Amino acid sequence: MCGICGFIDGNRSLPAAELRGVVERMSNSLHHRGPDDSGLWYDPRAGIALGHRRLSILDLSSAGHQPMFSSTGRFVLVLNGEIYNFRELRQELQSLGHSFRGTSDTEVLLAAFEQWGVDGALPRSDGMFAFAVWDSLHRQLTLARDRLGEKPLYYMRTDHSFVFGSELKALRCHPDFGGEIDRDALSLYLRHNYIPAPYSIYQNVQKLPPGTSLTISGSGAPAGQPVAYWSLKEVAERCVAVPFTGSPDEAVTRLESLLRGAVRRQMVADVPLGAFLSGGVDSSLVVALMQAQSSRPVKTFTIGFDRPDYDEARYAKAVANSLGTDHTEQYVSAQETLAVIPELPSLYDEPFADSSQIPTTLVSRLARRFVTVSLSGDGGDEIFGGYLRYPLARQLWDRIRWLPQPVREGLSSMLASRTLGHLASAVAPKARFFGQSGRPGPLADKLEKLADVISAQGREELYRRLISNWQHPSALLVGSGEPPTALTDRAQWAALRDYIPWMMFADTVSYLPDDILVKLDRASMSVALESRVPLLDHHVVEFAWSLPLSMKLRNEQGKWITRQILRKFFPPEMMDRPKQGFAVPLDTWLCGPLRDWAEALLEERKLRGDGFFDAAPIRKKWEEHLSGQRNWKGLLWNILVFQGWLAQTKNESVRTEACIVRAGA
Repeated sequence: MCGICGFIDGNRSLPAAELRGVVERMSNSLHHRGPDDSGLWYDPRAGIALGHRRLSILDLSSAGHQPMFSSTGRFVLVLNGEIYNFRELRQELQSLGHSFRGTSDTEVLLAAFEQWGVDGALPRSDGMFAFAVWDSLHRQLTLARDRLGEKPLYYMRTDHSFVFGSELKALRCHPDFGGEIDRDALSLYLRHNYIPAPYSIYQNVQKLPPGTSLTISGSGAPAGQPVAYWSLKEVAERCVAVPFTGSPDEAVTRLESLLRGAVRRQMVADVPLGAFLSGGVDSSLVVALMQAQSSRPVKTFTIGFDRPDYDEARYAKAVANSLGTDHTEQYVSAQETLAVIPELPSLYDEPFADSSQIPTTLVSRLARRFVTVSLSGDGGDEIFGGYLRYPLARQLWDRIRWLPQPVREGLSSMLASRTLGHLASAVAPKARFFGQSGRPGPLADKLEKLADVISAQGREELYRRLISNWQHPSALLVGSGEPPTALTDRAQWAALRDYIPWMMFADTVSYLPDDILVKLDRASMSVALESRVPLLDHHVVEFAWSLPLSMKLRNEQGKWITRQILRKFFPPEMMDRPKQGFAVPLDTWLCGPLRDWAEALLEERKLRGDGFFDAAPIRKKWEEHLSGQRNWKGLLWNILVFQGWLAQTKNESVRTEACIVRAGA
């Protein structure tokens, strides 16, 4: 796990000292991702510079130093992540005549490039990774990213350069970085709480999509668009067309074997290793399979809160005691939790408003005190149908799909009326209904969500509205529109007849890589902790897609098949409890300890002066939230995160410009 960066000077006009200076600044900005070692390589004749920050995980010796050259010197590689099947590849390559000086997966990947070429090596490589490799023979650079999007990779094109990095902060160090905010991408952020690939918050800066590679010529010009070497769309369509035909018991046995293999490969490290443990199905499954294959107690880590409705530590402790892990839990105060908020803009680089980023950062800091690698249970909800919104959305669509569109629009208008909302709040303030996350809430809030979704023209639009934050971001944001995404571009949709698999697919190509995995990567790498996600092994994912829905969802409860594996380790009652998210009490914080901070960022003159938002609807929701009339925590947190990011970015820009001026002098 590391940080990578680099650029191509298409004009080949920069002298060696300037090539080095720029890439060194870029690399230094990623120090937190790799504090153990750093390396630079540059070639003024080719106009190429590569930088690497190393977090030593495999082969801690100098033989693992990067940038690393292939045996013939043709390829130069900077790699972020891990190739989990490197030992199998190494044996195959040795049988073909290759020899190795060290034991790192980076050296194996380079030998694979020599043997099969980059395009041939990618499909053979199992892992989580983002890399850049320079081919000195063909004078071209290739970027690639892992299949599910566990590791990040940004890139930027200008008239005479091509720049890339693991995080946006590296690109900001390049003198060609413009820093113009993309209002259309900001509109997507308002809707989703994150910015979906390939977009970023900045104009002309993109994210490389998962499962793709991009080739750039020595002039800095990409040789086309990113090319997929693995496609979830193709996997889903193929596996659904030719499904698994064995019995449920055979499916459970097969999945357990695949998961054991994935966990075993991801437990390989030359440094201390552990796991995050929440006590839920996914993390408990990962830890159980780790402990079953370990000769010593696995180190596990949990964060606890003093509010029972937000605390899962007691469940995690029960799982740890049952498995006999070496468990560490830390109960954090509200003050410790709130102290993370000012750090979020620098941790995430662009606006990112999933508030579970706060406890994820805290548990990463706890784990890093004891280990360098931590396995996580992320991905289980998307792969095995764990979100409560899946059956709820299907129920809703089945009930309204037969109604003519004008009738649904009329019902939507009626439900959205203020009179009905006030009546609902007065008559049944504690009533529960239907919501985005499946978490219960006041009836008035649920009626408003229902009003938003029932007028949708099609099940896909219904789901997009259901998972949206601000429903009409373009009306809130001055001078913006919404570009196409995986949720709106029909060409990107998998041809799946059943609604729930379609929703699972949509989440796996959008919410998973652009929210869940971003949150995990930035939180863990902020403290140089490598996080690994065994449930996203692509062999597991492909098998899961071949399973009939009945083996994932039964009686409106997801993850049926993984629960069957867990029954081998725990009594059913330990896992048969309602799903609980990794959340913090934002609603009360905004009215209490965060009120002054929020008021300063939402002050009307500031909102207008920044020139992005229509201040009136934001101020209205802020006042309604403070009065207790409505709970607008999600909408307000979304705006607050952007405002905090914007303020810090302005300060960072001034410091970066000064740094560049001093370096140039």
